Amino acid sequence: MYKYRVSIIGLGYVGLTTAVALASRGFNVIGIDANSMKVEKINNGELPFYEPGLRDLLIKVLDKKRFHATTDYKEILNTNITFICVGTPSLPDGRIDLSQIVSATKSLGNVLRKKNDIHFVVVKSTVIPGTTRNVVGKILVNNYGKRLGENLGLCMNPEFLREGTALYDTFNPGRVVIGEYDKKSGDILENLWRTFYRANQPPILRTSLEAAEMIKYASNAFLATKISFANTIANICQHIPNCDVLEVLRGVGLDHRINPAFLGPGLGFGGSCFPKDVKALISFSKDIGYEPILLEATLKVNEEQPYKAIELAKKHYNSLKGLRVTVLGLAFKPNTDDMRGAVSIKIINKLLEEGAKVVVHDPKAVANARKIFSDKIEYASDVYNALKGADLVIIVTEWDEYKKLTPSVFKTYMRRAVIIDGRRIYNPQTFRNEGISFYAIGLSEGT
Repeated sequence: MYKYRVSIIGLGYVGLTTAVALASRGFNVIGIDANSMKVEKINNGELPFYEPGLRDLLIKVLDKKRFHATTDYKEILNTNITFICVGTPSLPDGRIDLSQIVSATKSLGNVLRKKNDIHFVVVKSTVIPGTTRNVVGKILVNNYGKRLGENLGLCMNPEFLREGTALYDTFNPGRVVIGEYDKKSGDILENLWRTFYRANQPPILRTSLEAAEMIKYASNAFLATKISFANTIANICQHIPNCDVLEVLRGVGLDHRINPAFLGPGLGFGGSCFPKDVKALISFSKDIGYEPILLEATLKVNEEQPYKAIELAKKHYNSLKGLRVTVLGLAFKPNTDDMRGAVSIKIINKLLEEGAKVVVHDPKAVANARKIFSDKIEYASDVYNALKGADLVIIVTEWDEYKKLTPSVFKTYMRRAVIIDGRRIYNPQTFRNEGISFYAIGLSEGT
């Protein structure tokens, strides 16, 4: 059996989660990252971000000496398969920024020049179709001096991890997609994952490099479109007497052809993936001569959706100037501290523009919020202090901690109990029966 010695370039969400998971199943793994402070932190058993369960597993694999992090690319020479997991952010025009991919691949190629044995390279970063073959492949050939398919294997292996459940998704994927330059490369990678999953074998799909790259974008674009569709229906329902979008979407989701997942109404999607990937796919489509009207509409709906909270607030108060407004939830989703693309940023900026005094709370993301807003807003140590004296509260992130709050809590701590449920976590009738002014996305006033 092929003996895998794994190196992973880029220790962000995908890279570090993949590295720790592989090491926990007996693989020897080296993690490479250019950030020396991050490397030191990881080697001390600390995470550079919040992800449930990952720290405990990291400590275990460090103790067993199955994994360590370094800034030294030369350690890749002790491995025979390298995963590239660096970031691919958006450029100002929406196109994908491949600078980290190019830099990592050049560094990898320069090191591999000193190696005679065959080496397999796997791109896990999200990249537009053609990147693995025409950017990564060409740089490796030029810098490594070896031919693809002979001394150099190449695959594209997209990730489908959700922040907040990244470990679960790693151990229990819906599918594994392997884009292969040649059959030998695909066989090596498939065997690695079959070894990793043991008895819990997921479906494995073998494709071309370009199809694998496109599968990642198509998946995220579809889910983003589904969310914007749900929010469009919610915005229509809000204008129909006695109509609650939750009832409507529940009926839609029961259709086996549709499925209820990602049909929840709210304030829009954020994060580091959906907005970035939809923009990149739009730009890529235009570059190859196709106008992706549906995807452009998906983004337009999402860009406007956060401001529905402000519209609802101004239905109750003609002006927000001088009001104390509490925002519950800063991260783009629960169980993460990630605020990249978070809808809370748009909402807070708009509240400040309207002259409101903003106080915020989030179980994990306050430190990241301080980097964005500094002293422009107030940061509460707990949810009760956040609500104290508030004229209005907006639920922005559906943390379990907020779902447990009862009407009496809001009535006790708020100056005026006015709630905007931006994530539909409360029963409207229960709150209204307690005398609370309650508004929600996709809920008409008469409902």
